[in-house]
Amino acid sequence: MRKLSERKELEWMLRGLGILGTGGGGDPDAWGASIIDADLAKGRVYQLVNPEEVGEDALVVSGGYLGSVAEDRALDRVVDEWEKCFELEGALREMETLIGRRIDYIVPFEMGGGNTPVILSAGARLGIPVVDGDALGRAAPETQMTSFIGHGIQLAPMPLVDSRGTLIIVKKSDDIFFPDEVGRFVASTKQGLIANSHYPMSGADLKRSVIPNTITKAIDLGRFVDSLTGSAEAKLTKLNNYLHGFPLLWGRVVEVEGEDRGGFYHAHTRVEGLGEFKTHVVDLTIKNEVMWARLDGHPAVIFPDLVLVLDPDTNKGVMTPDIKEGRELLLVAVPCHARLREALRTEIGAQAFASDRYGERIDYRPVEELLGGAL
Repeated sequence: MRKLSERKELEWMLRGLGILGTGGGGDPDAWGASIIDADLAKGRVYQLVNPEEVGEDALVVSGGYLGSVAEDRALDRVVDEWEKCFELEGALREMETLIGRRIDYIVPFEMGGGNTPVILSAGARLGIPVVDGDALGRAAPETQMTSFIGHGIQLAPMPLVDSRGTLIIVKKSDDIFFPDEVGRFVASTKQGLIANSHYPMSGADLKRSVIPNTITKAIDLGRFVDSLTGSAEAKLTKLNNYLHGFPLLWGRVVEVEGEDRGGFYHAHTRVEGLGEFKTHVVDLTIKNEVMWARLDGHPAVIFPDLVLVLDPDTNKGVMTPDIKEGRELLLVAVPCHARLREALRTEIGAQAFASDRYGERIDYRPVEELLGGAL
């Protein structure tokens, strides 16, 4: 069991989460920092456990928050209100009632500056260790988009709880998209945040499906970029070498077409290369996160492979709503974990990750196949 309580280490974690989130998963400088500051002030300690240390018959569940904060409710006020009513505790306790036993471990749904810290906070508040891993190794816009579902783990039951006492349970569904659609509908109707819990599984199921040690990876990545120096091109090269990826582009945003639709931020963005990349153009398709990229008109990175989006001046991840015309970006392409690719090869996994979920019609091909000799 590893304990996380040192502020610097947690700051590195937030920075790494902001990068691995591929533009989504919650803003680490807003959500993540608010959550961690409040927990440190209360003396809470995050307990992190390696997936291989989880017992075969343990009960493990995932969860997080859906929706957005209303404009008149500051983030720090929302976190303050959690001291009186922590909706995620309600969702987790309801899951225990449905399963008929206590939860032994919680595992994050995704890597992101909001939904990863909130799971750590839930674990500290409830005295439940958090698994060092998640369902993606990145962030994703929809609840069925996980390694778990492709390895035969059921999404439902899924309790949904809000701060007003609303409790809705998607007890069972033969439609893998329905639980997420219910959650989005409730969150949009309530115009705020709603907590959920999902993917109940055994320790044995966790070990064969989780993307392992991703919180540790976020800490290590945050430590690395904290000391990253040099020109934008030099930083891109160093990032690429560290991440074993592909240096997609250093460039400037020249076009953004975005809108909030159906509870998601949808956008198409064009980035024109600078320096040694000046003859190249990258087009990004966004649904909360960067879902796929074209390089000079050709497919380059297809979800769930990662397009990491960084600010070349601060070395921080850039949230997709903050991608504006005139902004410079570093774009790094990174292969997703092998377990995600295993999930993609199943019928249900192929449905869960299908490109029509983010408005495209393209079959998955590994980034190393698409970019192996591109630049």
